[in-house]
Amino acid sequence: MTFGSPEWFLLVPAFLFIGWFWKSLRLWSPLRLLLVLLAAFGLADPKINVQEDALDLFVLLDRSDSTEDLVDKNLVEWKRLIEDGKPSHRDKAYYFNYGAEVADTESDDASFTGSRKLTRTGLALSHVTALTKENRPSRVLLFTDGFATEPLHEAAEQLQARGIPVDFRLIREETLDDFRVSRLELPERVQAGEPFLIAATVRGSSDTEVNLILRRGGQTLTETKVKLVQGVGRAEFADRISRSGAFQYEAEVVVGSDSPFKDAHPGNNKASRWIEIAGGPRVVLATKYTDDPVAKVLSSLDFT
Repeated sequence: MTFGSPEWFLLVPAFLFIGWFWKSLRLWSPLRLLLVLLAAFGLADPKINVQEDALDLFVLLDRSDSTEDLVDKNLVEWKRLIEDGKPSHRDKAYYFNYGAEVADTESDDASFTGSRKLTRTGLALSHVTALTKENRPSRVLLFTDGFATEPLHEAAEQLQARGIPVDFRLIREETLDDFRVSRLELPERVQAGEPFLIAATVRGSSDTEVNLILRRGGQTLTETKVKLVQGVGRAEFADRISRSGAFQYEAEVVVGSDSPFKDAHPGNNKASRWIEIAGGPRVVLATKYTDDPVAKVLSSLDFT
């Protein structure tokens, strides 16, 4: 049992002193003394803890573009410290990745497959609030860079109403004079002739415009400018390949010679990924015609 306002118990010695000084009040009589004790007990706001003697810790990992791989660098150590710090085996820790949506790490642990364009911290907090149990105390630990893309007041009200405290750790990389391609995203496999999207994320120490070059198989496909906002910029490209095989894409960031900023670490300016273009099923067509229309139909259906 706990008391919300234990200072009311000071009334007991105060009334005992008054009863000793003014004996005519008869405060020392059993019934009046009991009434004073009950009044002080009620005003002290007694609370009975009906929750289990255990803690559910909900760990939220910011996987948005603004944090890129900063979480992965220390995640193993953080998990070890959390596991070692458990007071008992009844305490449990739950891990969630979030960006534009929230995903449990049990089903999305290797790499966050959701959208990274937004940092919906409010959604993540509301999500774990809905998962908490009334009979178990809960706590939230948030790893983020602090740049949420939505208001947090609604989630804060929900947490406050449930009495759930929130701890946070800011994860930011303080690097001066450095621009790099932090991530190059494209599907691992598509069909021949199927269009697909290529996304490159650029990070830098200053907000400026940098040049981004996209190559395929060593040949330049396009060059564009990327504007960095809060140290992060993103560019997307569409491409399609009509023949099957494996192809390498490479993105490179270049700081212009007319820019007032310099790149102190050019070794991290490139990122590359491979994609597999799968051909359609194969068929042998025996025909006496030189240009058989059936061959054209099969070719349009990705038969080779």
